[in-house]
Amino acid sequence: MTSGYLQNLPTVAPLSPEEFQQRALDELNFVYGEQQGTTLLKRLLTLIEEHPIHSATAPPDTLWSERSQVLICYGDNLLAEANSGEMPLQTLARFLDDHLADTFSSVHILPFFPWSSDDGFSVVHYREINPDLGDWEDIHRIAQRYQLMADLVVNHVSRESLWFTDYLSGTEPGRDYFIELPKNTDVLMVTRPRASPVLTPVYTRRGKRYVWATFSKDQIDLNYANPDVLLEMTGILINYLQQGIRLIRLDAVAYLWKELGTACIHLPQTHALVRLMRAIIDYLMPGALLITETNVPHQENLSYFGHLEARQAPEAHMVYQFTLPPLLVHTLTSGDATPLSQWAASLPELPPDCTFFNFTASHDGIGVRALEGLLPQHDIDQMLELMKRFGGYISMKANPDGTDSPYEANITYFDAMKGTRGGEDAWQIIRFLCSQSIMLGLQGIPGVYFHSLTGTTNDYANVSRNGGLRAINRKKWRIQELDDQLAAVTPTRFVLKAMTQLLNKRRQEPCFHPSSPQKVLNFGEGIFAFQRGPLDDGRLLLAIHNVTRQPINVRLPAEFAQREWRELMGHLQVQDGCFELKPYYSAWLVSKSA
Repeated sequence: MTSGYLQNLPTVAPLSPEEFQQRALDELNFVYGEQQGTTLLKRLLTLIEEHPIHSATAPPDTLWSERSQVLICYGDNLLAEANSGEMPLQTLARFLDDHLADTFSSVHILPFFPWSSDDGFSVVHYREINPDLGDWEDIHRIAQRYQLMADLVVNHVSRESLWFTDYLSGTEPGRDYFIELPKNTDVLMVTRPRASPVLTPVYTRRGKRYVWATFSKDQIDLNYANPDVLLEMTGILINYLQQGIRLIRLDAVAYLWKELGTACIHLPQTHALVRLMRAIIDYLMPGALLITETNVPHQENLSYFGHLEARQAPEAHMVYQFTLPPLLVHTLTSGDATPLSQWAASLPELPPDCTFFNFTASHDGIGVRALEGLLPQHDIDQMLELMKRFGGYISMKANPDGTDSPYEANITYFDAMKGTRGGEDAWQIIRFLCSQSIMLGLQGIPGVYFHSLTGTTNDYANVSRNGGLRAINRKKWRIQELDDQLAAVTPTRFVLKAMTQLLNKRRQEPCFHPSSPQKVLNFGEGIFAFQRGPLDDGRLLLAIHNVTRQPINVRLPAEFAQREWRELMGHLQVQDGCFELKPYYSAWLVSKSA
């Protein structure tokens, strides 16, 4: 067990009723004022009492370990043959058993509820399963084998939801759940993740009105200034825990609270509500994890851990490492690891109950906002132009001055690795695997998108059918088509085999525990290198990656050269502290003691 190698493990500390009530009251008072806070706490405690959670298992001893690895997928990434009678969630469960048994500890199934757009993120009903995917029994079957991660889409709902239907007709409870403003309201200061207007017109029984819609005209923002909205969403959170969901992903949470005259992002009330949700989880289901999804510049993203220097009530257990995907693309297409090394060296030391959620690909595009202040604009522009040359698209966002600017590149991560600034080349597969090796080795918990396991290429047919640019990276595999690819000599077969080997080696190595120390090493601009550990028994791991298309002779620094090293993947041998690293190859070197 890793507990023998590391001190200060992230232990699970259940909250007493008194501790929970004080934390909840503090946040409610801050957001709604002391006059409403006490009343809201009583309503919250009543809600909890009326919906008890019964768990058949005791809380875990620690929050995570080196075995913590998350598969990210849609409920219908895999489709059985027509007329087979097998629902997509059942097909997914079968594929997990056949190909990925014991590889992942957790599965993040992207929104599996009834929806109207955005492939699930316009939720129509939070407590039902999309009948096209399966039912709650299918969800529970996966949750019995893996820690299940699900999206709590807190910022907005579908305009087809019952709540919005209530608003249109002036009926309770949804009548006051949304933000209605005059058409000419000044919203220029509002941060925009899209190019669409903030206010979208709708037709109600009272005539034409304008409601707040941060992301699209089909995704109407909720009004958390109305505490009934918070209690509704809290009830849904409790229901998730009752259904066996143990990782709660707060989608688009940065935009939760609105206040005209501000940027309406990362407001103090938003952070207070995240702290409240954390307290609810720590109280009702100790060991469950809260993760915030905030595609924003790096320092803003870190704020969702709470105040790292003067630790107050905790916020998220994990935050998405949004800087990593675009910075890795820049690194591996330029052959220069310097910005990546500088950024990784700047990462703060985290409290024991916080860690990063590392990923390269997701259901969305490769966001570029996280690069603000890290790369010169000309490097960002050059990378985006390269993504277009490799068959991708660029999504835009609106700026306060009325202009648009790039928000993300829409391309599969596999095709983002087609080549370098010099053009496409023969190194795509190895370059892609180098990106995955870097991500898997960094401090934190890795999340692997399904299409990173299969080396999926850009799906232009899906873009034509769906109409959205992000559909390029949301292929739905027919299971027979995928089985045929895995049975033949194909890139898909090679990538899946290599990825499962990396993942299975990682989960057996104590130095990859999320709480194991990390230190960036300087091996020159062509190499990205870092150490994990040492652990309490002296065990140390060096992760060394050639980010160029040229072989590099590596000489370990004197402090490491006297150790005996073993390469986990068996690719190379270290002699007198020296070895050759082929183009885009990675080495995970382990030494048991000094």
